[in-house]
Amino acid sequence: MGAVEDRLAELGLSVPDVAKPVASYVPAVRTGSYVYTAGQVPLRDGDPVATGKVGAGVSPEEASACAQQCALNAIAAVKAEIGDLDAVKRVVKVVCFVASAPDFTGQPQVANGASDLLGKAFGDAGAHARSAVGVAVLPLDVPVEVEIIVEV
Repeated sequence: MGAVEDRLAELGLSVPDVAKPVASYVPAVRTGSYVYTAGQVPLRDGDPVATGKVGAGVSPEEASACAQQCALNAIAAVKAEIGDLDAVKRVVKVVCFVASAPDFTGQPQVANGASDLLGKAFGDAGAHARSAVGVAVLPLDVPVEVEIIVEV
């Protein structure tokens, strides 16, 4: 294991197997010096960690934990594409989609679950630009989906 996986282990986490796509796409694509992940949903061992809308059945804290799982799944997709996570020079961009009740406005706090994990895993290289977007519904009725772009 490298430094990134060691830092994850210190958090009690490990890089999971890459989540199997639920439609016609691949988990990650490398082009030049960048790896783009597909949107990663909060699957653990093939099952959603939670379902429903944030602010209507799913708490912001649960959704933040889902965002962390999404980020872990995105890390797995990157690792499958490049082999060694220590080759990541920078997490460039994170986009977090939050299936939200109409009056829920805490999308940035939910996205922090992903951002905080990426910062802990990659250190200074984990600082990134980000969008946190509220949406009506996500695949499998999960509350959060995260995609990342990394430079290698």
